[in-house]
Amino acid sequence: MRDLVDIGMGRTARRTFELDDISIVPSRRTRSSKDVSTAWQIDAYRFESPILSHPTDALVSPAVAIELGKLGALGMINGEGLWARHRDVEAKIAELITVATENPDPMAAIRHLQQLHSAPLDTGLLREAVSTVRDAGVTTAVRVSPQHAPELTPALLEAGVEILVVHGTIISAEHVAQVDPDGAAREPLNLKTFIAELDIPVIAGGVHDHRTALHLMRTGAAGVIVGYGSAAGATTTGEVLGIGVPMATAIADAAAARREHLDETGGRYVHVIADGDIHGSGDLAKAIACGADAAVLGTPLAAAAESPGLGWYWPSAAAHPDTPRGALLQVATDDDRPSLERVLTGPSQDAFGELNLVGALRRSMAKAGYSDLKEFQKVGLSLHS
Repeated sequence: MRDLVDIGMGRTARRTFELDDISIVPSRRTRSSKDVSTAWQIDAYRFESPILSHPTDALVSPAVAIELGKLGALGMINGEGLWARHRDVEAKIAELITVATENPDPMAAIRHLQQLHSAPLDTGLLREAVSTVRDAGVTTAVRVSPQHAPELTPALLEAGVEILVVHGTIISAEHVAQVDPDGAAREPLNLKTFIAELDIPVIAGGVHDHRTALHLMRTGAAGVIVGYGSAAGATTTGEVLGIGVPMATAIADAAAARREHLDETGGRYVHVIADGDIHGSGDLAKAIACGADAAVLGTPLAAAAESPGLGWYWPSAAAHPDTPRGALLQVATDDDRPSLERVLTGPSQDAFGELNLVGALRRSMAKAGYSDLKEFQKVGLSLHS
C-alpha cells in the first residue's frame, strides 16, 4: 500500500525508503556459505555474480571488461565515452586526473571532461573496443543513450556486442526528440520497435517507479535498470534536476512490476537491476533482498587497481555538454588500491564491506538460510524507526 502524506493543502507526497532505512532479518535455518550460489543468468548469458559495472570510463576499459568477465561479473563499456572518441584514452584520463588533482577550481575537471567528450564519436574506435572484449571470450555489453542508440547499434552489432544497454538518467518506452543535435527533425525512439528488430537482449533504464518499469518491460527488454547510479559525492542529479530515487522503494516497486508483467505475459521474466547507493556488500545484499536480480556498482569498483580512473570515479552523466550531473571523486590513492579480484571475491582485511563483495553477499544469504538469489528476494526485512 502506498503511504501518502500531506505536504500542504491539496498536495501529497509518497513516503519512501532508502537502502539505509532497512535491514535484512534472518528467519530460517542457516546454511553453509559453500552451499550458496550467487549466479545470475540473463537470456543466454550466465555470470557467477550479480554484478555489472557502471558504464563510465573511470571504471571500464576493454581490459577491465575482460577482467570483470573472467571474475564472473559484467563490464559495461560506455559506447559514447572516451573509448569511442580517442585512441590514447589512458593519456586523456591521466590529463583529467592531473587537472582534478592540481587545479583548485572544482569545476576545472568537469570542463576538461566535457572537452574530452566534445570529440566526435568514432564508430571505428568503438568497434575496436568491442571486438577486443569479444575476442577474449567474455560477454560483451555496451551502453548507449536513447538519443544515439539508432546510429550506434549497427556498428556495435557488426563488432559482436552481445548485450545492448540503452541507458540514461531516466528513460521511457518512447523517447521523444523533435530535433537531433544538428537541428534536423528526428523520429521518436520507440523502444518496443527498436528491441523487436534486434536479435540480442536489451537492458533498458533507468526507471524510478512501478509504472515506468512496467512500460519498459512491455517493450521486450530483457532487463530494467532501476535508479540512475546515485553515489554520494559523485552524482549530483538531485542538486541539478531535483530528482531522487529512494532505492529500497524503487527496487520493490520494480519487482512488483516484474510480477505483474510475468502474470500478464504468461511467464516472461524481466530482470530488475539496481543502480544507485550501493557502496558496499551490505547495500548489495539489501538491494537483492528488496527484489533486484543484479546490481550496478560504481565507487566500489573504482577503488580497484585495474580501474582506468586511477582511484577516481565519475558517473557518465558528469560529461553532459550543458547539464553535467556529476563530479570527480577520489575513492582511493595509489598506495591502497586493491586488485579487482579482491574487491569482488577477496580475501579481505576490510571490516566495512568494501572488499570481497560477492563473498559477503554469499555469507548474508547463508545466514538468512537461502541458497540462490531468487530465493533471497523473499528474505524478511525490517524498517528502522
